[in-house]
Amino acid sequence: MEALRGVLRGRVLLICHHNADPDSICAAYAVQELVRRLDPSAVAEIVLSGGASALSKRIIGELGMATSELTPADDADAFVVLDTATLKQLDDWGEILASAEAPKVFIDHHSPHPEISSIASIYLADEASSSTCEVVHRLYEGYGLTPSASAARALLVGIAYDSRHFSIGTAGTFRSTSRLLEAGGPMTEVTALLTSKPVRSENIARLKAAQRMQLHTVSSWTIATTHVSSYQASAARALIGLGADVAVVAGKDGGELRASLRATDGFHRETSIHLGRDVAMALGAEFGGAGSGHSTAAGVNCGGSVRAVLLRAVELIANKLNRQSDQT
Repeated sequence: MEALRGVLRGRVLLICHHNADPDSICAAYAVQELVRRLDPSAVAEIVLSGGASALSKRIIGELGMATSELTPADDADAFVVLDTATLKQLDDWGEILASAEAPKVFIDHHSPHPEISSIASIYLADEASSSTCEVVHRLYEGYGLTPSASAARALLVGIAYDSRHFSIGTAGTFRSTSRLLEAGGPMTEVTALLTSKPVRSENIARLKAAQRMQLHTVSSWTIATTHVSSYQASAARALIGLGADVAVVAGKDGGELRASLRATDGFHRETSIHLGRDVAMALGAEFGGAGSGHSTAAGVNCGGSVRAVLLRAVELIANKLNRQSDQT
């Protein structure tokens, strides 16, 4: 805690991953306040390394957040990267951070990645937390601080979003939620910020994903693979909703391939397969990119063909399942 306090001085850039989701932007917003309260002379700026999702843009507007996509990095005294497991998720900012001499702090809740470990001055990664916002709230408590009403509301939004509206989480998740509600409730305002209908293009992507879907049965588990050029994460969630145990959706938008992986809680519970560590990281390394994520939700940015990545993802999962069958 003291090491972090010593870093959060001067001009601090708070960096969110590309297409920033509500957990990332809300964590940055709360850290911005935390920096100011630890050192009133410090200046903290929120940087969107590659834009924000449509839902995040709405939340940014509702909470009155000030963000930028282009800002000078040369005179930064420190960098704080939120909810980001690999440098690939930061677009051009990944290279900037890799070569920067200023201290680099990573606050995250994904499986720790060696790429980040190699450059981080301080690496706060707690995979047991439902969200990065939950980790940030614990930082407030560690310093004996209570977030303002607006920061508490932002943290609640991030926790609600990444915990799938509180369908997952630990006792710590609900302790944080209770304390944040006391500081910034009510919950109706939080859920209202997260309520939005998918745009038509997202619905079309989901329908195309279902139309192109291929099913693979391995050890009684159903793995669905498909391809769309955008909204891969939304499409993967849709396939899980249709009944798949695991969904892998890949597509190219420009030169880079992006893939989203989702699994049911039951699949992870019974197989212990961790999509981020066992599948996404391996795919990223094999196809010249980077992958990371959680046990039931992960992502990959890499090269290669869509077909090759989808087939390899199924192979990785099948190999783990087959080894488990052999052992039993």
